[in-house]
Amino acid sequence: MARPLRTDPDVEGFLALLAARRAPRTVDAYRRDLADLAAHLGGSPAAAGPEQIEGWLADLRARGQAPSSVARRAAAARTFYRHLVALGRRPDNPAADVDLPRRRRRLPRSLSVREVERLIDAANGTTPRSFRDRALVELLYGAGLRVSEAVGLDLGGVDLEGRTVRCLGKGDKERVVPLGASAAEAVRRYLARGRPYLDRRRRPELFLNAQGGPLTRAGAFLVLRRMAAKAGLDAGRIHPHLLRHSFATHLLEGGADLRSVQEMLGHADLGTTELYTHVSDRRRRETYFSAHPHARRTRSP
Repeated sequence: MARPLRTDPDVEGFLALLAARRAPRTVDAYRRDLADLAAHLGGSPAAAGPEQIEGWLADLRARGQAPSSVARRAAAARTFYRHLVALGRRPDNPAADVDLPRRRRRLPRSLSVREVERLIDAANGTTPRSFRDRALVELLYGAGLRVSEAVGLDLGGVDLEGRTVRCLGKGDKERVVPLGASAAEAVRRYLARGRPYLDRRRRPELFLNAQGGPLTRAGAFLVLRRMAAKAGLDAGRIHPHLLRHSFATHLLEGGADLRSVQEMLGHADLGTTELYTHVSDRRRRETYFSAHPHARRTRSP
């Protein structure tokens, strides 16, 4: 457990600059990582050397930290020292050449097309919340939005005539994603028959909760869990990002090219999108061996 970091002008200056271009949760993560480093050193990390950084990472491993956590904390330290070098506060980056554990990239899980259909059908109903829930799940799957992007949409974010969604992704990068007919119709019904009954405060957000306020990330999670239970799916494994994974996997299985899927997902790195090709290949292989008659048994000579 990292002790609170005493006021350190170098650290505070770095975090203030970071806050101008990164999300608050990211800044908090950097603050915790640097506080842990300061606790290990017993003072400010600004003057640490490579041996001290190596010692800190070794201590993290000894405490049972996962390789991904160790790598993330090392990356936070490297960014901090890069900032100090840029300011001329120190001549070198002591975290630049430290050995990092290899991070295993886990394949994203996804739902089958049939499971997605069951989830969407679970939102059928004529209440305002039913119209909202259907529009939400259709957007998450139909446009591959992150949950933060979906709940952050304003009324003008969806163009029903042009069938597009304009959203702000990571790093406040704007992108426009095509919207299928089913999703557009679900949003149209929600705007006509659902949202007017929820909008008690004249809010600008597209998705509202039962009290008329903006739907939150936690609220979206609960909506999906409730729909999953109603659809007979394992509610514990259903979350908004699973629909984004399914969006990408089903596009690639349908023949979409990798670059187009990258743009629709808003991935900065094509390698992140390439993970979904492995999911598609695996599913194709499983389908073949379960369905093809010559794959399921050995032929007699």
